[in-house]
Amino acid sequence: MTLAEKIRYLREVEGSLRELGRPMTQLELVRGLRQELGKTISQSYVSQIENGSRRHMTQSTRSLLAKFFKVHPGFLVDDPEGYHTDLLSDLRTTEGKLDLWLLQGSERFLSDPEISDVLMKLARQGNTRQSLLLLGAILDSPGLANRLLEALKPEAARPSSNRMREGGCTQ
Repeated sequence: MTLAEKIRYLREVEGSLRELGRPMTQLELVRGLRQELGKTISQSYVSQIENGSRRHMTQSTRSLLAKFFKVHPGFLVDDPEGYHTDLLSDLRTTEGKLDLWLLQGSERFLSDPEISDVLMKLARQGNTRQSLLLLGAILDSPGLANRLLEALKPEAARPSSNRMREGGCTQ
């Protein structure tokens, strides 16, 4: 993945995290940097990075963007030739692997905003592993998932849960 692709990707993820329903624009990025970190870069600088006419950033810009997007500054460079994002280092923690997997899943399910949003929220949890273990325990308890869904999101539970209780077909 190139630096340009990474910046576009991060703007997309940030737009989802901020519940914009779309990628954050370059101008919103510039404004966010100014408002949240008290520093700024120009929109044209961001544009040059994203269109590939500026292939490298200064260290201060890399640090600023890394802080804003909450990524490691080392992420904001072109990946080496032959690098594949599906290869994970054994040095990464289980938590980091889960978060990365969920973020990638969130991107893949952008056509289903509810699923994309849930995956993003799960990745942002402080303890993703514990959240997944909790979900597993809920699913292991007969009927608990349906009861929780009815209590927390009645509009999502009604169609399928009513048919299941009546013994009808779900199609």
